[in-house]
Amino acid sequence: MRADRLVSLVLLLRQHGRLSATALARELEVSTRTVLRDIDALSAAGVPVYAERGRRGGFALLPGFRTELTGLNHDEALALLVAGSRRGAQAFGLGPALASALRKVVDALPESDRATAAGAARRLLVDPETDLLSRRLVPEEVPDTVVTVVRRAVLAGRRLRIHYAAVDQDPKWRTVDPIGLVTARGQGYLLATRSGADRTYRLSRVLAAEELAEPAQRPDQVDLDRAWQERGTRFRTGGDQVVVLVRVDPERREELVGTALAVRAEEAGADGRLRLEVTFQDPRHAEWALWQLATSAEALAPQWLRDSLRDRAAAIATCYGASS
Repeated sequence: MRADRLVSLVLLLRQHGRLSATALARELEVSTRTVLRDIDALSAAGVPVYAERGRRGGFALLPGFRTELTGLNHDEALALLVAGSRRGAQAFGLGPALASALRKVVDALPESDRATAAGAARRLLVDPETDLLSRRLVPEEVPDTVVTVVRRAVLAGRRLRIHYAAVDQDPKWRTVDPIGLVTARGQGYLLATRSGADRTYRLSRVLAAEELAEPAQRPDQVDLDRAWQERGTRFRTGGDQVVVLVRVDPERREELVGTALAVRAEEAGADGRLRLEVTFQDPRHAEWALWQLATSAEALAPQWLRDSLRDRAAAIATCYGASS
């Protein structure tokens, strides 16, 4: 681990020219005392790092010093810089490793391409944290101690014991055979089997994890994308699903469809609105989805949903109609 940090420290100094101990500590996620010890270790190993005193001082490398790293061409490095999803890496506890890897990618470029590749990567944004309406996607927090154990068991092919808090249930210990890890919209999931049956666990609900010595009972090869699609299909077709007939403004169609499990039928109405027959996971899901659209959508059936939305609207009107 320290060797990786020393390499990262050298790369930071190469790419920035001069950095203070505080800035290096922030980048490497260590204390300034650790940075100073690492600087001494580099100097003792013959790396030409020196200190510049003064207000704008810091540490720097002698001009011309270069580490030996395999080179990449401009487009290869750009692809890696853009593809480096910090959100996905954080979900699997690999955020620091990603930052270190990207520093090495930049340093591996020829000096003439280094600045242009980094600048080009800043002009390409993948999966931003908010959409155009400023709706923020907040990734769930998973303790590093938990995700590290889970990731290690998945990659080593060993059984895993997890303390899992399912929705509306008390936490319980479960022994599972891990298959793989998936990140979707900032959320991390563990795909596993339990007593031979497929199971999907949300990483944020894993309170503790223990890697067991016994090997996991799982196939040698796995198509993780296919497994995720199959489990998504089973999720959408299970539970207490409800079918709702909705009249919606065309400009809000995608928002409605995006929250529904499936669209069973669709036609244009004479009033300019669309009529859709959509499926929701359960009654609460249906009520929540229609409430978000306010007057841009109207639930035509079932009647219980119309009654529920009417009662909720009446309660809001009563609340704001009263004098404060």
